[in-house]
Amino acid sequence: MAEKRDYYEVLGVPKTATADEIKKAYRKLAIKYHPDKWVNGTDAEKKEAEEKFKEGAEAYDVLGNEEKRRKYDQFGHAAFNGQAGPDFSQGFDINDVLKDLFGGSFGGFGGFGGFGGFGGGQQQGKKVYRGRDIRTRVTLTLEEIASGCEKDVSIERLVPCPDCSGKGAKNSSDIKECPACKGTGQVKRVVNGFFGQTIQYSTCQQCGGEGKVITNPCHSCNGTGLIRKRETVRVKIPAGVEEGMQLTMRGGGHAGKNNGPCGDLLILIQEAGESELKRDGNNLSYTKIISIPEAILGAEVEIPCVGGKTRVKVEPGTQSGQTVRVRGKGVPSLNGYGNGDLIVKFIVYVPKKVSREEKDLVEKLAKMEGFKPDTKNDKSFFDKLKEMFN
Repeated sequence: MAEKRDYYEVLGVPKTATADEIKKAYRKLAIKYHPDKWVNGTDAEKKEAEEKFKEGAEAYDVLGNEEKRRKYDQFGHAAFNGQAGPDFSQGFDINDVLKDLFGGSFGGFGGFGGFGGFGGGQQQGKKVYRGRDIRTRVTLTLEEIASGCEKDVSIERLVPCPDCSGKGAKNSSDIKECPACKGTGQVKRVVNGFFGQTIQYSTCQQCGGEGKVITNPCHSCNGTGLIRKRETVRVKIPAGVEEGMQLTMRGGGHAGKNNGPCGDLLILIQEAGESELKRDGNNLSYTKIISIPEAILGAEVEIPCVGGKTRVKVEPGTQSGQTVRVRGKGVPSLNGYGNGDLIVKFIVYVPKKVSREEKDLVEKLAKMEGFKPDTKNDKSFFDKLKEMFN
């Protein structure tokens, strides 16, 4: 038999290591050599991992216990009468070591119940089936988004069968306790491993974890307890939603099997694209074409907005590309903190063709000083104009 290695060497810590350092070293070793990580390895790799895992457990069982460590430091392996560390053949439970180390669950390996044949297993209750979610789209106009609305949505969903009330059988006497798992939904088996006997739990194959079997299924739902039904659901849309946003209606999805809880109805928002108003967050924008006289003399023009029209003043001398902001005429904020703004951009219309009379008038205007660009006094404007086109 190979001579046992020094426990400090096994864990890779010095003899002066603190209890926390020993625990940390064993945690690292246990994760590295846990057999679940070597299920795809070769037989030699699996065996080596098992041996190192077992060796590390022995070392931690001694060094992790203050009294055992003191004896080991004084007498070495001889302190345990030739049986240094735990006796795996006499019912030693590695879970005791791991629970002390990981606090009740071996992080990343699903608890002691799924501990690759080493843990004691963990019995669970019968399955509860939650219904699946349903996803649908709702297309909204800008007016509907701005004011909020209610929309009727047609969906097809699974609902409890009315003939059997979702039980899968018309008569309760047709639902029997599963003989394989005795109604628990799980079966257990005793496994003999190198750590001794352990108990493992698994889902019952006969009833699928439900704990019961149906001897005479309902003819309407074939024993599933669910049927498909087309329904119209009214969905409340809050003001201020945006394209791509998803709303959730709790319990609006498919019903769960065995009268389990319903899934959710997920509503994806889609904006209709035909509006002449363009949206940017909570702000709206609109481009208004004005005539040369309106730009020169000023005017009051009508602008579309959410819910109707509004009038906007065109200041005398308005330049093409100039904007004006109308406060509060945008889309409401979804969180209720006011409305966005309506930003109006003016474009001065220049006709491509004019009559002879119109041309004569323009030529006369061109000779007047007021119609010549004043780059000296309007320098800031022309700088902005250059930046816009650059």
